[in-house]
Amino acid sequence: MGKNKEISLLQALIPLVVMITVMAVTIVVFEGAPHVPLIIGTVTAALVAWNAGFQWKDIEESMYKGIRLALPAVIIIMLVGMIIGSWIGGGVVATMIYYGLQMITPSLFLVTICIICAIVALSIGSSWSTMGTIGVAGMGIGAAMGIPAAMVAGAVISGAYFGDKMSPLSETTNLAAGLTETNLFEHIKHMLYSTVPGLVIALIVYWFLGNNFGGGSVSQGDISQTAAVMQENFLISPWLLLVPLAVIVLVARKVPAIPALIIGIVLGVICQVLVQGDTFANAFSALQGGYVMETGNAMVDNLFTRGGLESMMYTVSLTIVAMTYGGILEHTGILNAIVSQILKLTKSAKGLIPTTIVSSFFTNLTCSEQYISIVVPSRMYSDVFKERNLHSKNLSRALEDGGTLTSVFVPWNTCGVFIFGTLGVSAFQYAPYAIVNFAVPIISIVFATLGYSIAYLKTKPATAQQETG
Repeated sequence: MGKNKEISLLQALIPLVVMITVMAVTIVVFEGAPHVPLIIGTVTAALVAWNAGFQWKDIEESMYKGIRLALPAVIIIMLVGMIIGSWIGGGVVATMIYYGLQMITPSLFLVTICIICAIVALSIGSSWSTMGTIGVAGMGIGAAMGIPAAMVAGAVISGAYFGDKMSPLSETTNLAAGLTETNLFEHIKHMLYSTVPGLVIALIVYWFLGNNFGGGSVSQGDISQTAAVMQENFLISPWLLLVPLAVIVLVARKVPAIPALIIGIVLGVICQVLVQGDTFANAFSALQGGYVMETGNAMVDNLFTRGGLESMMYTVSLTIVAMTYGGILEHTGILNAIVSQILKLTKSAKGLIPTTIVSSFFTNLTCSEQYISIVVPSRMYSDVFKERNLHSKNLSRALEDGGTLTSVFVPWNTCGVFIFGTLGVSAFQYAPYAIVNFAVPIISIVFATLGYSIAYLKTKPATAQQETG
């Protein structure tokens, strides 16, 4: 094949235009799944790389690199499917929903679930673990109260990602700080400027939205009936709350997510057999194919018929396909060709920070993985930030604002597919209600444009608006 040629901007745009066009037609017109468009995009990207001089073995290796990056996520996705099945069968989810219905009023539910998810994610450093446990129960409580699933999912996502972003235990938080050589706690402190206002805005909106349900679109009698159906089919006990608490404590004590989730699965199976009096055969069936409930109450049946390893195979397959596409874009220089051109348009800090945020979102959109949306822009912009006298914490914050938070809005991103598989709501549905996730990047761009909360390496003239805290 000869020596690799430099990929031009026009060549780099070809696989993106093809993928996005096919994706739009497939999802909007045909109402299909995103798998095939991503495969078509992968083939197109491979052809562009081959035309640029890459050997097939190099292109193939780039796909494998993308898949390897997603393997930890794939394992967690499968374990979350099993934990949902075991916790439903063990009565854990029913217990959380039952007590949630007793304690939380519909008008304050969105605010409450957002705060709870924020606290849990802050404690354990994982938005996925929070959504896969507390979030699942929150979806059930919201459904029983007659609150639209998209609203509940948005509140869960906002709280979970706020806590994850601000937690010193979070992988993405440590990744952004580490790649930019920023002190972890200085990085977290600098994120307060954009993230706290985003949460405040979200809570205000959730309070207004919740007022629509204060009168009770679902009567107290309906809620009581739902609780009664759960009591008839599960043994409800506050002791069962120790199961999710155990997982939260394990992760908070820095036990890796995978063994912590496995322990949660084992505890769920034990509860299904010993507490609920079910058989091991049914418990294992719930792990594989999900728990199945047939009570005659449609809402309760839909709520508790879910989970299991098989329920996550759509998500797993989409993750693998997306990462083969993202791997080619990153490792063959296609993405670099686009971002380097964007960089030429920025001449100041006011332009560089928004450019970084947009680039991180663009990477989420094209490479389908939030880790890549942090890794690639950090590599490309690190030296530029130093050259322009900007402290590295500006870059680390921009990476999180544009990368970590916006990953949920891309249906074929690993975060988007995880949420769909776990909460059962698509990105197109919950996007308007995931307020923290879109408010924070907007706030960060506005602040940069105004020159506020920009930290410099050296003292700037007094006329410059800056914040070095």
